[in-house]
Amino acid sequence: MTDLARLRLARSEGVGPTNHRRLLERFGSASAAIAALSRNPERFRPAPAADCAREIEATTSIGGRFLFLGEAGYPALMAELPDAPPVLITLGDVAALAPRAVAIVGARNASAAGRRIAEDLADELALKGLCVISGMARGIDASAHQGALHAKGRTIAAIAGGLDVAYPPENALLQARVADQGGLLVTEAPLGTHPVARHFPRRNRIIAGLALGVVVVEAMEKSGTLITARLALDYGRELYAVPGSPADPRSRGCNDLIRQGAHLCENAADVLEFLPLAPSAAPLFQPRAFASEPVEEAPAPVGDLAQVLEMLGPTPISVDELARRCQLSAPSLRAILFDLELEGRVQTLPGNRVALP
Repeated sequence: MTDLARLRLARSEGVGPTNHRRLLERFGSASAAIAALSRNPERFRPAPAADCAREIEATTSIGGRFLFLGEAGYPALMAELPDAPPVLITLGDVAALAPRAVAIVGARNASAAGRRIAEDLADELALKGLCVISGMARGIDASAHQGALHAKGRTIAAIAGGLDVAYPPENALLQARVADQGGLLVTEAPLGTHPVARHFPRRNRIIAGLALGVVVVEAMEKSGTLITARLALDYGRELYAVPGSPADPRSRGCNDLIRQGAHLCENAADVLEFLPLAPSAAPLFQPRAFASEPVEEAPAPVGDLAQVLEMLGPTPISVDELARRCQLSAPSLRAILFDLELEGRVQTLPGNRVALP
């Protein structure tokens, strides 16, 4: 029942990674959060229990496994991210999540030389005991997975669709090999999901989040690969780039990353020189529901709630200014605003501002 409630919350309309975390922190369990969402059907729509039960049954029937944020087995590095996926769905050996990992990403229309560099680099890193992560795309990604498999090492493929969907179709055999030969497929998408454009940035976030470092091998300017590079920097990961000929447009993204401070990478030694050790005690996100002594959240005093509502109007106001005017602590104000948002009485706007709807 716990997995069903967690999956329902993750699949609920209007609940993204940030709201998911806030809901669990506020209400202590997925079941309590779903009950709260049900009070505001116009903004939040809990996923049907029957649909999620079918997803769990279908996924486990093919050997898939659900990893929920805050529970045992969820990747520690990923759990540190502010936008960590509420649920990861995996197929293969979850032990692939244990070693230190490096992501290798790059152009889909990669040159033969670029593919060879990615394959050799992945082979070397796998022989050193590192896990190689990539996105199962054509070109550099596929070569990275192939290099790790050649070395009989661990590789993780973060895919944009469901576990049962091979994308691109020509990588179907490679995708199956990753799952069958000690590697792992990881996705946020339910079975049957065929990738579309909006799914790939979410996939890139998984690649960057699982790795300690990201190596870019061939990338055009403004390419999707550079989204992964930007995410790696946002997450505090080490960033590497393989230099290339200025005459090849596929090298311009890498050369520019090096100019901006990315580590120049030509072989595994260049990666290992700057790759940090995995945190000895990564701070896992821990909802109160899984603490040994669940703590009851005290309701906000009526006076404070009335004061906040009095200060609000249709003109947006920053949360910081509202806290000063109400003379409330930041945690107390956040709790009040969150309850009001759930009830549809307050809307949250960009720039950390709030207003009456």
